[in-house]
Amino acid sequence: MAKADFYELLGVSKTADEKELKSAFRKMAMKYHPDKNPDDKEAEKKFKEINEAYEMLKDPQKRAAYDRFGHAAFEQGGMGGGGPFGGGGGQGFGQGGFSDIFEDIFGEMMGGGRGRRPSGGRERGADLRYNMEITLEEAYSGKTAQIRVPTTISCDVCSGSGAKPGTKPTTCPTCQGAGRVRAAQGFFSIERTCPTCQGRGQTITDPCTKCHGHGRIQEERSLSVNIPAGIEDGTRIRLTGEGEAGLRGGPAGDLYIFMSVKPHQFFQREGADLYCSVPVSMTTAALGGKFDVTTLDGTKSRVTIPEGTQTGKQFRLKGKGMPIMRSNQTGDLYIQIMIETPQKLTKRQRELLQEFDQISSKENNPESSGFFARMKEFFE
Repeated sequence: MAKADFYELLGVSKTADEKELKSAFRKMAMKYHPDKNPDDKEAEKKFKEINEAYEMLKDPQKRAAYDRFGHAAFEQGGMGGGGPFGGGGGQGFGQGGFSDIFEDIFGEMMGGGRGRRPSGGRERGADLRYNMEITLEEAYSGKTAQIRVPTTISCDVCSGSGAKPGTKPTTCPTCQGAGRVRAAQGFFSIERTCPTCQGRGQTITDPCTKCHGHGRIQEERSLSVNIPAGIEDGTRIRLTGEGEAGLRGGPAGDLYIFMSVKPHQFFQREGADLYCSVPVSMTTAALGGKFDVTTLDGTKSRVTIPEGTQTGKQFRLKGKGMPIMRSNQTGDLYIQIMIETPQKLTKRQRELLQEFDQISSKENNPESSGFFARMKEFFE
């Protein structure tokens, strides 16, 4: 029986490029995959045919031969046989070709993927996290802090190889250094991580007595951390290569320092600006006055408030806020006025306030009189 044309099987033209071929093959493979067509011999046959067609057409040399000679180019010895592109070029169905195509399409579903190869057991070390809390003053000026971090370092006896000095890791006898093994499961060939070497491709027959073959040992390290001026709460500082040591000579991970700034007794921070609520006596707010505020840099700044100042009024002290990281700029300090109502009045104080209230006019309290007038007008 004559074989179907490869281009017709995939539903593409003879001028289709590699991208069109792959897209068409994926679509057809999903349609006729045996898992989607159980006990369907025709679908299984079709799946094999489109697999064979794609195997031929994706290879430029095989495709050129097919375009010139048709199926006759591969009939002498079959795929992988004695034809002009057999031997080292093609692989027979059920050996390597089909399983490679299967991995290409469904590799992610199997949790794997093509191209994964061991690197002599070298693995990157894990990243570490360190939480550091500083004061707002320390965030303002910056500092150099010394921290101690429990971590793993490369074994100094075996230089991280895990093998006893004078010996070397040997090639895994199960996977022959590939790190992965294949097992036939019915219709498919599934590739898994080698159970003997856990994918490293090597085994240690004579482990190091200090690290017991791990290539790493536990140790507490002392590190110096530069905290820049103006650092904000939640900022993350990365120290490259200061994480856990890699396995068997692999690169070390990184250390991430997560910064938190303690709440301050007087100042609240919003970005580079600082806010400070200052209680002011009723008489000072009414008559006006002056007071000094100590800023984070230790200096004092004088604030002058005019007469009739109300609660919530803000006064800006330019450049007295937090430094802005990686710049020469500085935020501002905002003084928020909070008028304090007198408490525990004496008889004479009460009499004076009552007298003041009697002689007060609407002009003395425009906000309150205006508010009630507007409310009355609104509801009427």
